Amino acid sequence: MTGGGRTQVVVIGGGQAGLAAGYHLRRLGVDFVILDAQSTPGGAWQHAWDSLHLFSPAAYSSLPGWLMPAQAGEEYPAATHVVSYLRDYERRYDLPVQRPVRVHGVHREGALLRVETDSGTWRARAVISATGTWWRPFLPALPGREDFGGRQLHTVEYRRPQQIAGRRVIVVGGGNSGAQIAADLAAHDGVDLTWVTQRPPRFLADDIDGRALFDAATARRRALDEGRTDTGGVASLGDIVAVPPVREAHDRGLLKASPMFSRLVPGGVEWADGTRTEADAIIWCTGFRPALSHLAPLQLRGRRGHIAVQGTRAVDEPRLYLLGYGDWVGPASATLIGVGRPSRDTARQIAELLS
Repeated sequence: MTGGGRTQVVVIGGGQAGLAAGYHLRRLGVDFVILDAQSTPGGAWQHAWDSLHLFSPAAYSSLPGWLMPAQAGEEYPAATHVVSYLRDYERRYDLPVQRPVRVHGVHREGALLRVETDSGTWRARAVISATGTWWRPFLPALPGREDFGGRQLHTVEYRRPQQIAGRRVIVVGGGNSGAQIAADLAAHDGVDLTWVTQRPPRFLADDIDGRALFDAATARRRALDEGRTDTGGVASLGDIVAVPPVREAHDRGLLKASPMFSRLVPGGVEWADGTRTEADAIIWCTGFRPALSHLAPLQLRGRRGHIAVQGTRAVDEPRLYLLGYGDWVGPASATLIGVGRPSRDTARQIAELLS
C-alpha cells in the first residue's frame, strides 16, 4: 500500500479518540485523514481480554453524534460490542481512515508538519496525535524480574483463563484491570490465584459506574481551572468499579488481596519478611504510558518525559494536539464518553488555526 499527500489535518490513530476528532473535523468542513496502524476498525478494544466489559451502560459510553446501541442481555456492553460500535461509527460518518498505516515520525517542515509513515509521507498544517496508551504497557522495575523462570504477561497479552489453566498465577495490580482479570481467574477451577496490590484495594459502591466517574473527573478539572480546592476527582471515590463479575467474586470471598512482594525469585516471588509464594505465571496489570514515540523528532518532552500542553495543544508546537491520553489532556479523555468534549474543543481550535 502506498499513500501520502497534503491535507489540512493528519489524525494519528483510528481508535475512539481519532474517530471523535474526525467527527468534529468533518462537521467543521476541515480536510483531514486518519492514519490507523491497525488492520481492522476497533482500536485497542479488539485486543482486550475476552470477558472485558464497560463500566457504564451503552448510552453513557458513546462518542459524539451517535449513542451506542444497547447490547442485548447486557447492562454493561462487552468489548466486542464496542468494536462493532466503533466500526459502525466509522462507516456512519464516512470517516477517511487509511489502514494499516504505521507512523514513524512527525517532523517540522516550514509552515507544515511532515508525517512519515510506512505507506508514504503526508504534509499537514496541523496534526492530532490520538494513539492512546495500550501500545506502551508499563512494567515496574522490581528486583529479580529477569530471574523469574515462569511466564510473564502484561494486561495487553491476557485473553482468557485457559491460557494459564492448571497453573499457580499471581496477578499484580489494584486497579480495574487487575481486579477484573483476578475475578476472571478466580472463577476458573483450574487456576491457583494470588492477587497482589500496592495498597489495600478500594472497591467503589455498587451504584457507582462510569457515569459518576466522568462527573467526578469533570468536577475536579473545573475546580482546578477555577483555582478552587482539589476535589480529588475519581481517586476520592475508590479504585475499582464493582462490575458484575468483580462484585460476584468479591462477595464470594474470592478476591482477597495480598500486599505487594519485594522481589521475584526463579520459582515465584518473595516478600520483605522472607516469605515466598511459588508461581508459574505472573500477570502484570500495572498500567500504561502514552504511546508517543512518533513525536520524538519534534523534541517536545521535558525533563520528566512529559509534553507540555495547554488543553490539548502542545505548548512548544502549536500545530500539534494530543487527544485521548488521560486527564492531562482533558478530564476522562481516555474514555469513550470523556473524549467527546476535548475532541470538539480541539477541532474548533484547529479550524481557527486554519482560518
